Amino acid sequence: MKKCFQFALLKIIFYLSVCAGTYDHLNAQNLTKYVNPLIGSGGHGHVFVGASVPFGAVQIGPNNIYKGWDWCSGYHYSDSLIIGFSQLHLSGTGIGDLADVLMMPITGEVKLDKGRQEYPHNGYLSTFSHKNEISKPGFYSVKLDNGVAVELTATERVGFHQHRFPKSKDAHVMIDLKEGINDQSTDTYLEQTDEYTLKGYRFSSGWAKVQKVFFAIRSSKPINKLLLYDDVKSLSGNKGKGKAVKGVIKFNQGDFVQLKVGISPVSADNALANINAEVPAWNFNEIVKQADTRWNKELSRIKIETKNEADKRIFYTAMFHSLIHPSLFNDHNGDFPGTNNKINNKQNFNNYSVFSTWDTYRAEHSLLTLIAPDRVNDFINSILAINDEQGHMPIWHLNGFETECMPGISSMQIVAEAYLKGFRGFDAEKAYQSLKKTAMSDLRGLNYLRDFKAIPSDVKLLSSVPSAANSTRTVAQTMELSISDGSLALMAKALGKNDDYTYFSKRAKNYQLFYDPAVGFFRGIKSDGTRNPVFDPIKSKKPWSADYAEGNAWQYLWMAPHDVPGLINFLGGNDKFNARLDSFFVITAPDTADVLVDLTGNIGQYAHGNEPSHHNAYMYAYSGQQWKTAEKVRFIMKEFYHDDPDGIIGNEDCGQMSAWYIFSSLGFYPVFPASGEYVMGSPLFDKATINLPNGKKFSVEVVNNNAKNINIQQVELNGQKSAKGTISHEDILKGGVLKISMGNSPNRNFSSPM
Repeated sequence: MKKCFQFALLKIIFYLSVCAGTYDHLNAQNLTKYVNPLIGSGGHGHVFVGASVPFGAVQIGPNNIYKGWDWCSGYHYSDSLIIGFSQLHLSGTGIGDLADVLMMPITGEVKLDKGRQEYPHNGYLSTFSHKNEISKPGFYSVKLDNGVAVELTATERVGFHQHRFPKSKDAHVMIDLKEGINDQSTDTYLEQTDEYTLKGYRFSSGWAKVQKVFFAIRSSKPINKLLLYDDVKSLSGNKGKGKAVKGVIKFNQGDFVQLKVGISPVSADNALANINAEVPAWNFNEIVKQADTRWNKELSRIKIETKNEADKRIFYTAMFHSLIHPSLFNDHNGDFPGTNNKINNKQNFNNYSVFSTWDTYRAEHSLLTLIAPDRVNDFINSILAINDEQGHMPIWHLNGFETECMPGISSMQIVAEAYLKGFRGFDAEKAYQSLKKTAMSDLRGLNYLRDFKAIPSDVKLLSSVPSAANSTRTVAQTMELSISDGSLALMAKALGKNDDYTYFSKRAKNYQLFYDPAVGFFRGIKSDGTRNPVFDPIKSKKPWSADYAEGNAWQYLWMAPHDVPGLINFLGGNDKFNARLDSFFVITAPDTADVLVDLTGNIGQYAHGNEPSHHNAYMYAYSGQQWKTAEKVRFIMKEFYHDDPDGIIGNEDCGQMSAWYIFSSLGFYPVFPASGEYVMGSPLFDKATINLPNGKKFSVEVVNNNAKNINIQQVELNGQKSAKGTISHEDILKGGVLKISMGNSPNRNFSSPM
């Protein structure tokens, strides 16, 4: 009972913190009022909390003491300590990094270390309460228990801080270049260049083995005294260099201080130029208003109509989360560093980074083709620039560094999808040749797959990042690369390259090489043709699942979204396929000791908290039982997405978890993104309108919609009845109305097997 009361109290505080605030520019038409950035900040959501603008380079927000996996974004709702406010963050990832240029307003005695979680804390950190916290798109504030009121807002490349110090205590701002999330500072520098300005850099090694962040800080108050340290060692003069430089600025008791922090991947001078270009004045409220306007513009790409206010909050917060990454990775003047460390300064596109492609190719990038079409060409040009610089298509690219995290080379299908959906703001032939060159390389076992051979599970794969080659995960590698081949085949066909189309179409079936009829699952094969004797289709920790990535044999049984009809035939036809899908959604693990912590949101072996399962509920639609797709996706939307801190069932993963919800709530999902086909599910809202370029609109109107009527009875596209269980991207772009009639019993004649 006590636990229930505490949770209820936290929830009340949570809602009060969202509704409160001085900077409420919203009216009935504005959509930011439905966004709650704290959704997903608890549980395993790992979302960023703080201030940013859509796809901005800066994500300025609070940091707790890093305590492991659930603090990958720097902040977790369960915490009550803040060590400072840093300028860069990741949102929703399963590995932590960034949190560069940490700044903390402190009162009283100056301490040079952040301290510890346990009391006494013995550091410059401060406790805080959620009742004194406000979080909105483009704005964050908190009244720290040390007496300082902190307010944050942002432009694309500048974080804007406001600090109101209490009158009774000494006032300082700590700049700690040692601190980051799960990384180590390797070289840091801080210099005072005039009465109001500091410049510096922070180089570090973490998930991104080599990361360089340059910055400039401009103060509204004179910096009369700057104390410099290398960790705890005092430094003399007005500049300091070392592995852990810290600066302490002294202000007067009761001061109101504004600090603009410009960030650059190129130089401190560029960071200062970013400040001059984006925040020339000291009008904090105006920057908050501009950020709110930017968010409203992007959120208005889709308008939903529903009587359920909670669903509005979930939907528009999902939209918000889907628009944080990819993130700008260039300066206001266009400069950005390549992976080859050369500065690019004459490009005709905005450069981006934070490409979590293994996650985001599944739905996030498909969503961006609809709600951010004006940026897609820049995303593709950024991906192709990385390819030119590092010699192969990116895998998981983080602020100038290729991490090679996760199997496959999923940027290939992102590029192919963009071309196949009509984007032409990049050199299509060059793009195709880049994809083909990577596909014909030796990376990640492609030297086997290009000759239609299984990747042996007992070999070390070629990698451009040595640490990324330690685990072969051959089944996962092959299945992801087969999806790339299927996407490349479609691009080849569209470009008239028929021989390539035939070749890559055949390669797209390489996943079938790993099927073991003795157990009925895909599993690894050794060099001598034998199988690993250790096998359990449910367990997901090594050695049980060395063939897979963040999943088990059950979850990877369906990993052929590019070849679902082929997979159905391979597994024995529709009836057997449906029977195995039914089993997939009901079989549970008798012992969870060997199940990964991020396999959350479980329905049997389905795990919505991780991406390999995301398309699986839609597989029934291919095998003649679309009503089961409707049942599953409606259950997932209602049970695994909520409007509280635990409202995202697993890692947000740079927008993918939210993209799944957005598409599914509209009533369709891109099972194989490059195909341009969306598979019907079960629409959640009475009406949803996508505002397309050139003033066109595409609306989904739902008849007889309620919580019980989850089954599609009939579909009309622009007045014409359709028995298809799909809608094409091309039809959406034409604009018009998709009218879906719902009922509480399945219409088994809707959507015949595909």
